[in-house]
Amino acid sequence: MGHGWQGVALKLMRGKDFTFTVRSNERISEHLHRLTFTDGGMLSATGTHPTMWVRLWFEDDGRPHQRAYTLVDPDPAAGTFSMEFVLHPGRASDWARAAEVGDTIEATVQGTGFTVPDPLPSQLLVVGDPASRPAINSLLESMPLTPATIWFESSDPSDADGIPHQDTAGRRVVRVPRRDGGAELVETVRSSLPAHLDANSYVWIACDTATTRALAAFACKQLDVPKERLYALGYWRAS
Repeated sequence: MGHGWQGVALKLMRGKDFTFTVRSNERISEHLHRLTFTDGGMLSATGTHPTMWVRLWFEDDGRPHQRAYTLVDPDPAAGTFSMEFVLHPGRASDWARAAEVGDTIEATVQGTGFTVPDPLPSQLLVVGDPASRPAINSLLESMPLTPATIWFESSDPSDADGIPHQDTAGRRVVRVPRRDGGAELVETVRSSLPAHLDANSYVWIACDTATTRALAAFACKQLDVPKERLYALGYWRAS
């Protein structure tokens, strides 16, 4: 399958293409499916970093369609990793549901990048949802001793259960129901983030694109969070 104009653009931006092969599949919950892959040589070529993600290519009525997914437990020595798919109507979810051992999928690495702050922040202030949960886990694991508050939006409270070290000393998950297209999350974070913020905090936001933009603008323009202390990336678009 060709990748169309998107693939050409990614090539111009030095995107690297690989083919992944399914090793196993597992239903984690009603809404979450995990696939394990061999990496087609990717990890030895690119290395790894916290919150690393790749673009997977799917066919959509004969046209290329790409979606980004975070690597879970990448193992460069073995050349393996997993991915978690939130199950909802769509090409990516349909493919993940039906994927069997030995199936392959094309992928492009371009655009990913995250460096652990040096010096470490005083605390992590994180906003996310089921789509960014693997990245949240990777972020927390990269700074295991750093306190964190995570505002986690979901229609199912159990979706936050896989976040490591939650509800322990120094790390807390605030569950926020998804309502009004993310408006409740925006209001909750806007009202509570200022009280948590200090000069050495690190703010990390990854939820739907509109919500991410609203909260990033709030953090930057109204709370004066400097760019080096703020990471924001829309993980999906609400329909």
